[in-house]
Amino acid sequence: MRCPQLNDLPEPPPGKKGWPWTEESNPLPSDPKSLGREWPRVTVVTPSFNQGRFIEETIRSVLLQGYSDLEYIVIDGGSTDQTVEIIKKYSPWFKYWVSKPDAGQSDAINRGLKIGSGEFAAWINSDDMLCKDALTEQAVRAGFDSDTVYVGDCLYVDEKGKFISVHRGKVGSLEDLLRVGMVWRAEEYRGHIDQPAVLFPRFWALSVGGLNVRNHFTMDYEFWGELFLSGAKFHYTEIPFGVFREHNKQKTHNMLRQTQSLIDTATQLTRRADCLPEEIKMQIIADLDAYMGAYRKADWRGSGRLAKMGLPRFIVIPVRKFAAVLREP
Repeated sequence: MRCPQLNDLPEPPPGKKGWPWTEESNPLPSDPKSLGREWPRVTVVTPSFNQGRFIEETIRSVLLQGYSDLEYIVIDGGSTDQTVEIIKKYSPWFKYWVSKPDAGQSDAINRGLKIGSGEFAAWINSDDMLCKDALTEQAVRAGFDSDTVYVGDCLYVDEKGKFISVHRGKVGSLEDLLRVGMVWRAEEYRGHIDQPAVLFPRFWALSVGGLNVRNHFTMDYEFWGELFLSGAKFHYTEIPFGVFREHNKQKTHNMLRQTQSLIDTATQLTRRADCLPEEIKMQIIADLDAYMGAYRKADWRGSGRLAKMGLPRFIVIPVRKFAAVLREP
């Protein structure tokens, strides 16, 4: 399907301006062969659940890409807010949409990837967006190689859409991915891959089994690892591609659980990495254990005044329980 134009879509809510409310992406050249390239079909999947305050902006950012062959699939988990009403408003431009209970975000994404027929795919969560001109710039500047995962730049915005920063990942290999403390989460290096900025071969995603539905915190990290293990190349395009919205209801705010999931996932991937020498694997696992231990200590010290003073858990926890009882009415 060719992307609709701005005038084809419903009017934006009052007061909404700029991308993707009153602006649209530049269209692709009408003749792709003029650049020596064909434009492959791109599948975009949006998993959704009770993000009615954001999802219309997400939907418009996908539909207004100006791309010549895009199919959009929205898998909603049975939202009870205004989400379904908004989805229905834009449903004529979807390949498929559904709203019913599912097994979670990863399950929704996997279903969408299986329904799709694109050569390439991306998933954009219902609180995130695609950048203006993301797909047209990808087509003209970077192209589409069937063995390549493309990673663009990611813009970070706050709850109201105000720009915070821009980030470009630095993970170039499986070993980079597994070096959580040195690369992925290094404070100055900030090597992590931003999920909204990734475009990948759909068949490759399906060949590794899609996302792990049992991994609720770091399913994207595990997915990149599976792609590396299967031989995919990662290419950084330097094209503004995705928008990540920071707000207080994200899973990423439970940082201790997310970090434990990250370390567990990295350890499992390391053990399976036959491409790495055994001594390197042992070193990586030792580094992961040390990182988790240091993180737990830092998290405990930041949990309150007594912990910050260095008192052990067996003293602090009973004191906290006693104080909680005293506060009860």
